[in-house]
Amino acid sequence: MPIRPILVGSIAAIAVAAAPHAIAQQGGQPPRPPAPRPPAPAQAPAPAQGQTESPQRTTATYNDWILQCETTAATPPAEICEIAQVTQVQGRNVPFSRIGVARPEKGQPVRLIVQVPVNVLFATTVRIQTSDEDPGIQAPFKNCTPNGCFAEFELKDDMLKKLRAASTVGKLSFADAGAHPVSVPISFNGFDPAFDALMKK
Repeated sequence: MPIRPILVGSIAAIAVAAAPHAIAQQGGQPPRPPAPRPPAPAQAPAPAQGQTESPQRTTATYNDWILQCETTAATPPAEICEIAQVTQVQGRNVPFSRIGVARPEKGQPVRLIVQVPVNVLFATTVRIQTSDEDPGIQAPFKNCTPNGCFAEFELKDDMLKKLRAASTVGKLSFADAGAHPVSVPISFNGFDPAFDALMKK
């Protein structure tokens, strides 16, 4: 079954669950790029009176990427922002994988976090490519929780530049617990303006 990007973002980890047969393996039909969507900023309503412990959340859509910020109720308030893209198996309303870039702390490198289902071969690496011709970057799985397994990439200037300039559908690759290759499409449509907006926060 094909896996396609959908516009879903959440700063909290998304619980992902997928049966082995739902995983798209390499060698199938190439993913179709999602239709372009114009940026459509939208602000979530403020918490109701008396609910000061709930964070205030704002989101803005940049084609296939979502910028989301949460303002905590801490004193002083803190704003946590990231851009993200979630994929799901086509025809099933089940999140499959998630890619997110959080706003880096001052002086810290930009990091990209990948979340995939727990049914993975932990000893292998996760690979991100902007196209079939791109050798891409690889990172090992860092940890697994009941919500999924996570890999973390440090986006150096050359790779970040490549992601910002990408215009084709790339892919996220890893291996499932049965050592079968898994390929998930990544749309970079909207990544550049979304990242610019993130860095301005």
